[in-house]
Amino acid sequence: MSRLVVISNRVAAPSGSHSGAQGGLAVALQSALREHGGLWFGWSGEQTETFTGALHETQVDGVTYATVDLEEQDVEEYYEGYANRTLWPLFHYRTDIAEYERSFAGGYQRVNERFARTVAPLIRPGDAVWIQDYHLFPLGAELRKLGVENRIGFFLHIPWPPRRLLATLPGAKALAETMFAYDLVGFQADEWLQAFNEFALEDMGARMEGDMLHVGHRRVQACVFPIGIDAAEFVAMTQTTRARLTYRQMRDSAVGRDLIIGVDRLDYSKGLEERFQGYERFLEAHPEEQKEVFLLQIAPPSRGTVESYRRIRASLEGMAGRINGAHADYDWVPIRYVNRGYPRDVLAGMYRAAKIGLVTPLRDGMNLVAKEYVAAQNPDDPGVLILSRFAGAAEQLTEAVLINPHSADEMGDAIYTALRMPRDERIRRWRALMDVVEQKDVAWWSRAFTDALLTVEVAG
Repeated sequence: MSRLVVISNRVAAPSGSHSGAQGGLAVALQSALREHGGLWFGWSGEQTETFTGALHETQVDGVTYATVDLEEQDVEEYYEGYANRTLWPLFHYRTDIAEYERSFAGGYQRVNERFARTVAPLIRPGDAVWIQDYHLFPLGAELRKLGVENRIGFFLHIPWPPRRLLATLPGAKALAETMFAYDLVGFQADEWLQAFNEFALEDMGARMEGDMLHVGHRRVQACVFPIGIDAAEFVAMTQTTRARLTYRQMRDSAVGRDLIIGVDRLDYSKGLEERFQGYERFLEAHPEEQKEVFLLQIAPPSRGTVESYRRIRASLEGMAGRINGAHADYDWVPIRYVNRGYPRDVLAGMYRAAKIGLVTPLRDGMNLVAKEYVAAQNPDDPGVLILSRFAGAAEQLTEAVLINPHSADEMGDAIYTALRMPRDERIRRWRALMDVVEQKDVAWWSRAFTDALLTVEVAG
């Protein structure tokens, strides 16, 4: 069996604790690495004065974790710049805040070249290489330049934008051409796959033969592999001591009111401002529901050095204060807004206590919070998932209450519908959702991709 080499921007080496603090991607990749044996390579998260390519290595459960430090300029241009101020907003349809700086693009290319030079000597003949996400689009091409002939796959965790949006990126065609250095490219949802195919066919002159896209002498198979969660683990997590304690605390603090929960990284793609507006529209349209419900929004900060993230934090704090000021009473606050993160077992207890899971991103590659909320529910009395049509998860979770997050009225109506939904309908919807979450779990995702990578027809 081929050894697996995973390459990502950051490396999540196990800490030895199983408290549930690690995210779904780390869990999935560690599982695949343990199954195949291999190496996980990426940035350490630390900085150095001069890049040397010196490796920090550790081994856990037969898996080698190898990291390198980056220079301050690398972090500013590659990570904070091109990855998070150019590609992230553009690929989430926010051309209005995407920043196109030549230095950002230069730093992005430089770090991908450095990654390639550092990891190439670690790749053995027969290894299958699996590269993760938008930070590393050019890495496969750089490895090919160094003579790496192994099977190389790439998985994009975020959306791929429509061709007219992607065309606003300087060098868009060159970036898309790097995708043809891979043997297999995976997307979260059919919408993102179709957008990639359209750009390749219309803007790059690619041709489709069977399920292969061809450009020049290179060809790539592009497929959909929707990522999942470890459903069994998450269900079990709801029964842990800390989850059960959290559940009781949430129910006690609700004092008979219905809890609506949102859990999102503080990011403009998550539709948090629109969510607050939709919830406010619900309160205005149904004054009889005031004091009967409250929204708990958990939004841990991220990327605090980027101006657009500082702006959204200030905006949400202002909106929460305004809505609470307009509607709160001495014994009720409509929004509990919390800027901190919680371990996954604590979140499991919160999800289980919530009558509604409000997952309303403006664009999202997948959104695993939606799947975690479903997995956490009591089968005999489940809550209702309200889900944005523009999340990749909407292609799978069709029995959620699907909404347009840009419409405050539609969101307000959905909240009212969910609160009034009969128990038998809630159970029917939940069962259908849970079937998807269980069948297409994280093990299915990693196995489906690695199996496809190990069998894909490569160019001769």
